[in-house]
Amino acid sequence: MPGTLVLGDAERALIARRSRVGLFRALAAQAFTGMLVVLCAWGIAGKNAGASALIGAGAYFVPNTLFALRLLLGYFGPKRPGSLAFFWGELLKLLVVAGVVVLVAWRWGGWLNWLAFLLGLLGVMKGYVVLLALRRLP
Repeated sequence: MPGTLVLGDAERALIARRSRVGLFRALAAQAFTGMLVVLCAWGIAGKNAGASALIGAGAYFVPNTLFALRLLLGYFGPKRPGSLAFFWGELLKLLVVAGVVVLVAWRWGGWLNWLAFLLGLLGVMKGYVVLLALRRLP
C-alpha cells in the first residue's frame, strides 16, 4: 500500500525506548517544578502556603505518575498500548485531578492558601517547560 510506513524491529525498539525515556524525563521535570513551587511558597508565605502548594502539586503529579506507569507497563506486555488507551487514560487522569481538587476544597478549603495551591498544580502541569528550556523534550 503506498504511503504505508513499515517499521522494523530495531526501529520499533528505538521508538519504545525513546518513549520510556521521555516519560521519565517528563515526570522528573514535573517533580522538579512542583518542588520548586513548594519551596518558593514556603519561603515566601510560610508553612500553610508550602503545604497548600504541595497538595496542589500532588493533586496533579500523583495521578499523572500512575498514568505514566500504566503506559510503561503496557510497553512490557504482549500488546502495546494504542492511542485509544492513551486518550481514555488521559480522560480518567483529568477526572481524578478534578475530583481531588473538589475534595481538597471541601475538606481543607478553610485554611488552604488557594494561590499556592493553584501555583503548585500549574507548576507540575507545566513541568515540561523545563524540558523545553533544556532542549531535552523527547
